[in-house]
Amino acid sequence: MAAGNWTFTDNSRTAMLNGTLDFDTGSFSLALFLSTSNLATSSNLYSSLTNEHANNNGYTTGGKSWGALVLSGTTTVTVDDAADLVWTASGGSITAKWGVLYETGSSKIVCYFTLDSGGADVTATDGNTLTVALNASGIFTLA
Repeated sequence: MAAGNWTFTDNSRTAMLNGTLDFDTGSFSLALFLSTSNLATSSNLYSSLTNEHANNNGYTTGGKSWGALVLSGTTTVTVDDAADLVWTASGGSITAKWGVLYETGSSKIVCYFTLDSGGADVTATDGNTLTVALNASGIFTLA
């Protein structure tokens, strides 16, 4: 199944341009949220979001860390990471609607996406994996 497009928050573009989001030296994580989350384009901080997947069944609060991201290019810059993120459901299911990319130290949200392009919840049942596989073209490109 295909995920939805990345959506930048209202403040993330400014944070990128004024240097408060530093992709190649900061630490970034991807967290999973339920359909009942208060996530919106006006959301600024991971710490202010509600209804993250519970800390169980193979998911840890805060999500998975990507660490620093990789920048490539000059006039067109791609932000990427070599690693897909994988959660293995254990002891129950992992169900989520949203993936949220945020800077770990500052809690600033960069962008988010639906795990299913149709907007449905995605469930990995016990013993199965939920994989966020990055597009071959990167997480996003600024041109």
